[in-house]
Amino acid sequence: MMANGKGSYAVFLDRDGVINEVVFRQGKPASPRSLEEFRFCEAVVAALEQLAEGGFRLFVVSNQPDVARGLLAPSVLQAMSDRILASLPIERVLTCVHDDADGCSCRKPKPGMLHTVASSEGINLRRSFFVGDSRKDMQAGTAAGCVTILLQRPYNQGVEADHRVASLGQAAELIVGELKHAKTDDLVRHRLSR
Repeated sequence: MMANGKGSYAVFLDRDGVINEVVFRQGKPASPRSLEEFRFCEAVVAALEQLAEGGFRLFVVSNQPDVARGLLAPSVLQAMSDRILASLPIERVLTCVHDDADGCSCRKPKPGMLHTVASSEGINLRRSFFVGDSRKDMQAGTAAGCVTILLQRPYNQGVEADHRVASLGQAAELIVGELKHAKTDDLVRHRLSR
């Protein structure tokens, strides 16, 4: 279960709405466009530390199309990523800066960013989890073979996931508990809740 001396299973996390607060623009959830708007979600540090202590490697995978749309400077996006890496037990932050029309393989719901991490870091995707707050997150996680966990938000009703929880802390408890009870190299694929 080791690759390069590190664990081979991971938790992939969306960024906006999971790591940091979303910003509402015209009543819809959106990404922050400045460092002033970029604020970590409550209790994110404790939840991520619990996952890291549980043996999981942690990676952020995020769509950031505001770069392609000219609404977010690449330097500001990099500063946000740097803040995550400096403040949280995250190994890497991967971002797709393309828009839907670009047809790239990295933009969620495609699983390209997860496959990139799996290939370069020796991650077993079937023994890994994806935590997010959107349909695209859940679709990307499912396509990669991960167990998906949706953080319940007022804006994501009706999104299908393997599990739904109220907070990142609850997701961490579920993940650590699920791994402890797994009997095989692949996680037990039963679904605890919908």
